Amino acid sequence: MNEVRNLKNTARALRDTLEQAQIDRERAVQGAVREAHNEITQLKATAGALRDGLEQARIDHDKAVQEALAASHNEIAQLKLACGALREAIEQGRIDKDIAVQQAVVAAHDEIAQLKATATSLRDALEASRLEQEHAVQAAVVAANDEIRQLKETTSVLRAALENRGPERA
Repeated sequence: MNEVRNLKNTARALRDTLEQAQIDRERAVQGAVREAHNEITQLKATAGALRDGLEQARIDHDKAVQEALAASHNEIAQLKLACGALREAIEQGRIDKDIAVQQAVVAAHDEIAQLKATATSLRDALEASRLEQEHAVQAAVVAANDEIRQLKETTSVLRAALENRGPERA
């Protein structure tokens, strides 16, 4: 009977051990399930946070792109205005230059006309002066010739008078 008792005790001990092993296994399974569940929850939370972060990054990126586009459009508009103003300034400069050139041409033509008129006037005055000089020279020549003729006549008259008086002096 001792043997039966030992066998019963051994069977009971084996049953207790088996039950304890099943309890340990169930606890281990439950712990593993709990850990897996916790890990799944954490992974879901991480995935949600990553999704939210990715969505926020996409929103921030889209916002940055929109701001960059708005800034670019604004800068383009300002550059177009500046280009237009520069075009107008260049065109006004061309117009001013053309006007200045036209005024310079008109002034040059006026000056040329005045210089031609002055040259003609001076030429006419010079010609008149030369004619006056020629007339004066001719008049002086005529006067000198008249004087010479008169002197010759006077000399002839005096010579003739001397010749007629000549024997009287001797």
